[in-house]
Amino acid sequence: MKLYYSPGACSLSPHIALLEAGLAYDLVKVDLRAKKLENGDDFLKVNPKGQVPVLALDSGELVTEGPVIVQMIADKAADKNLAPARDSTDRYKLLEWLNFITTELHKNLGPMFSPLLADDAKTFFKDRAMGKFKYLETALAGRDYLMGKQFTVADGYLFTMLMWATDRLKFDLSALPTLLAYKARIAARPKVQEAMTKEGLLKAA
Repeated sequence: MKLYYSPGACSLSPHIALLEAGLAYDLVKVDLRAKKLENGDDFLKVNPKGQVPVLALDSGELVTEGPVIVQMIADKAADKNLAPARDSTDRYKLLEWLNFITTELHKNLGPMFSPLLADDAKTFFKDRAMGKFKYLETALAGRDYLMGKQFTVADGYLFTMLMWATDRLKFDLSALPTLLAYKARIAARPKVQEAMTKEGLLKAA
């Protein structure tokens, strides 16, 4: 398999999932602004959406959209328990979390990276995202992970959004200690650190 990624982008989520799953993969770096691969090829010929992540399967098929990709990865390594069994009640709970992260966090944080966005618009998106983070502060009370005691692919996705918020967009989450402790817990996982190191987000030890 090949994962098309851009360092620190939402493709970090499936990158973490691949490492946690122990699956073999190659990384293909994408310049999202230029829509080019490292070798100069046109990324739009790979994914006309112009977005990462893209997972190229060994069959040659391409899968896009992060929440779908991470579930596929989890299902390929079912013994790692990165997602509950298909058709189980818990699987639908995982889907609920993935949908929440992609619609309520990802889509509110993403526009804030645009240099063209006016300050009042950025404030609007920040306020919306902060409301969701406050909800998570309550939802995570007494839990190690979103699904309870078991790390799942939803945690890798939420961690990526928390990285965006705190490290890149400079959100002040100091009033949300449970959420910050959760972020630190995910960041300490060896496979999360490995993914970040491979993407150049952490220096190699």
